[in-house]
Amino acid sequence: MSVALGPVMIDVASTTLDNSDRALLEHPSVGGVVLFARNLESPAQCRALCEAIRSQRPDILISVDHEGGRVQRLREGLTSLPPMCAFGHRYPEQPQQTLALVHECGWLMSQELAACGVDFSFAPVLDVDEKLSKVIGERSFSPVPAQVSTLAGALLDGFDEGGMASVGKHFPGHGGVEADSHLELPVDERSLAALEAHDLIPFTELASRLTAVMPSHVRYPAFDPNPTGFSAAWLDYLRNTLGFSGAILSDDLSMHGASFAGGPVERAQLALQAGCDAVLVCNDRDAARAVLDSVAPEDERAARLAALRRTQPLPSLDVLKALPRWQHAHDSLTALAAQYGY
Repeated sequence: MSVALGPVMIDVASTTLDNSDRALLEHPSVGGVVLFARNLESPAQCRALCEAIRSQRPDILISVDHEGGRVQRLREGLTSLPPMCAFGHRYPEQPQQTLALVHECGWLMSQELAACGVDFSFAPVLDVDEKLSKVIGERSFSPVPAQVSTLAGALLDGFDEGGMASVGKHFPGHGGVEADSHLELPVDERSLAALEAHDLIPFTELASRLTAVMPSHVRYPAFDPNPTGFSAAWLDYLRNTLGFSGAILSDDLSMHGASFAGGPVERAQLALQAGCDAVLVCNDRDAARAVLDSVAPEDERAARLAALRRTQPLPSLDVLKALPRWQHAHDSLTALAAQYGY
């Protein structure tokens, strides 16, 4: 019998499950697991870990940050993907060839993660690079909003072909602040009109195509005093102005940018009340337990989260690597990544 997905995404301790992990996975409020570099040694080990997790909870979501460039948690045995800025740099002079390669990047990323047992990556990054944010920087496709939309759209085409859900981040745009929300709470003083004319363009143009959206831990006080992921006004704007109907996933509540809301339970409650469908509580086991005990599954949230689950059969990595298409995409992307030091 299928169990409704709970509204909390957690982490596990290591490369295999221990008894503490297993006990936590049994909690009915768990909806997903986020994998980190410490959990990952090789594609075969990753797939075995995912199978062990699903032996505890068959319907659970398994995710990873796998964007390319410096944000690629599993490297051994998989293609080294370039940072997304590499495509933005090529696009003005080679638009069609670049879009085709971005499509292949999305397809290859989807297929390689599937072979590892993972449902989805937290991608694409839709932030517009304002040359301010070091934590975004090369993760952004471009400083030109229309190019971010176009290039991210091609990546989504590849995700769609490969059967992988998408998570657009960090709504409504993290590129216009210098501070790193992992370490502090950034404040962007621009008006809604200014954001709509710039940072919000990729989210506006791609809202109907995204499976999920991750809001930023950034304050935009000209619109609402609360950071986006805790702002009913911002999440209402996302749903009712932009027409987004998918899942809303909080950024990790253990980040300092979330600390204004209080302790872990207060952070989770505020994010869920604002309109998030799931909250990420990672790298703090005591916080995860407290949050899990304070919330419960809800059918409407669970239905939106279920769309993130991969439904196609998981491919074999060996079979995938035997495909001429994989080899061509792998060679092209590896060469591009090498130009950026990856």
